Amino acid sequence: MSIFSSIVAGFSQIAFPNVCVCCGHENTQKKHQLCSFCLHERFEDANPDNERASSDTLLPNGILFQQALWQFDKGGVLQHLLHQLKYHRLTTIGSDLGGKLGERVARNTDLNNLLMAQEVQLLPVPLHYLKYRYRGFNQAFKIAKGFCEGYRDIPICNRGDVIRHKNTRTQTGFSLDQRLQNMAGAFEVKNCSAVKNKIVVIIDDVFTTGATTFELSKTVQEAGAQSVIILTVAQA
Repeated sequence: MSIFSSIVAGFSQIAFPNVCVCCGHENTQKKHQLCSFCLHERFEDANPDNERASSDTLLPNGILFQQALWQFDKGGVLQHLLHQLKYHRLTTIGSDLGGKLGERVARNTDLNNLLMAQEVQLLPVPLHYLKYRYRGFNQAFKIAKGFCEGYRDIPICNRGDVIRHKNTRTQTGFSLDQRLQNMAGAFEVKNCSAVKNKIVVIIDDVFTTGATTFELSKTVQEAGAQSVIILTVAQA
């Protein structure tokens, strides 16, 4: 039976080869949708000098770090990957990207030391329930799960702990003022014990102006969070 299984597996690999969804080349990492080259070498590090923030945006009070893994490439491969994750249900991409984000955080000495020394709670940016029902999943949650695999096991907020009760419009093309107005009052903490006296690590796919994550940060700090760290895959 083992010989037969090996033969079947061989034919399956020929008929349905495991290829990287990013570059299309053969992918030897069977549990991943991205090959080793695309995960480790293809994209530009968003913060090679481990600065406090990977953007030039002034961080509001209470946000200790804002870190992104890679520079966003509008119209490029990374944008396509994130689009596949969000709209084509290729959720393993989220796990791959989150795992790589976790590895990157582990190499940032100041950030890593802080996360190791404090009580930490992961908070994937919540989706409005109508958007969640349409998609069937939250891409930020998939990234957060991958982050735990690439870094260490950190508790993740339950979906009902912090909710998005305002069904905001897409922010593409909005000015900063329009983005801030669009996100005002969008979130609500339903379970204060999930964030109270903890460092809350907000996880999302892209950091652009900070309108979304800054509003979420403000909401959890008002509910008792000690401080906030923002982690994303891409820096736009």
